[in-house]
Amino acid sequence: MTAPAATTADQTPAFSEYRGVWVYVQHRAGIAAPVSWQLLGVGRELAQQIGVPVGAVVVGSDVGHLCQEAIACGADTVYLIDNPILRDYRTQPYASAVAQLIRKYRPEVVLYGSTVHGRDVAGAVATVARTGLAADATQLAIEQDGHLLHASRPDFGGKLMSTILCKRHRPQMATCRPGVFPTPEPDPSRRGEIIEEPLGVAENDVPTRVLEFIPESRHVDLSNAEIIVAGGRGLGGPKAFDMLFELAQVVGGVVGASRAAVMAGWIPYQHQVGQTGQTVRPRIYIACGISGAIQHLVGMQDSDIIIAINSDAEAPILKIADYAIVGDMFQIVPALTRRLRERLAEPSADGHSGPERGTESANGLEPPPPRSQKEDRSG
Repeated sequence: MTAPAATTADQTPAFSEYRGVWVYVQHRAGIAAPVSWQLLGVGRELAQQIGVPVGAVVVGSDVGHLCQEAIACGADTVYLIDNPILRDYRTQPYASAVAQLIRKYRPEVVLYGSTVHGRDVAGAVATVARTGLAADATQLAIEQDGHLLHASRPDFGGKLMSTILCKRHRPQMATCRPGVFPTPEPDPSRRGEIIEEPLGVAENDVPTRVLEFIPESRHVDLSNAEIIVAGGRGLGGPKAFDMLFELAQVVGGVVGASRAAVMAGWIPYQHQVGQTGQTVRPRIYIACGISGAIQHLVGMQDSDIIIAINSDAEAPILKIADYAIVGDMFQIVPALTRRLRERLAEPSADGHSGPERGTESANGLEPPPPRSQKEDRSG
């Protein structure tokens, strides 16, 4: 691939010189964040609409193996900068590397995951590249005439959708919420081009050093959770979340919450599921005392199995649940926790604890059908 001719800082390239949809591949310890592949899926859709190639940006140390993964998920070209300086994430060298690639190859769209890492590097790149940045998008569209990106996101507590346009600058950049877009099925047979570039930054140019990495003990990763046990206003207070944490521990899940529970101060925002929280797609979603406001449903309706426990037989969430239980959750949840703990402790036919392998999932429920076989819950 021939790179466009270089320009000085005072010579802004014409929009026609920018071409292609890029996705920044976020990773840690050599493992890509799922949102990266989700964005390659939607990025491929956008690129096909306007007839341009898809690029993936892989920046780090010993990360060459991610290139073929990116190609399998939809990238036509992978732009790789692999350097020991990039072993640990630091804003300055990572942003410099991405900006270096943007200046040389000029993509018209660059997408990042709306994570702590993604937001940090995207903001820094936008500053260096002198362009705009749409934040926390949940919908993406692109105009065939002019290739103008429409990045939409909920505002005012989910009551309105705002669309952000970057009409005067290129590339158009957006951070996108994890879990909103489906993960494409990898195609190992896909072939693509890998372009490796040297890092234009020396260690002495980087003002920070990583001395130690200490995991956050209370970090909650809802976007990648297989099982979520969520509570809402029906719990009545923060103390009741203890029984949800106990159930989540037994089944190997994490605890989520509705906006009402978070706004009441019963549980931190990082647990919030919904249009103004996190969008999730777990295998099992257990909703306890959640009525099912539309803002919550749009954030979890793509779960494989939805189990709803509510004392109100008319609660909207019961209408989309695969298993709807009407009753007192303060009796049902502890009983369910006890039964699952007993069930998981029982020896199986092969001598292991838990259900027999190959017949049931690790939580004792029948495996769900593929999403494509489940009816649309959006209506």
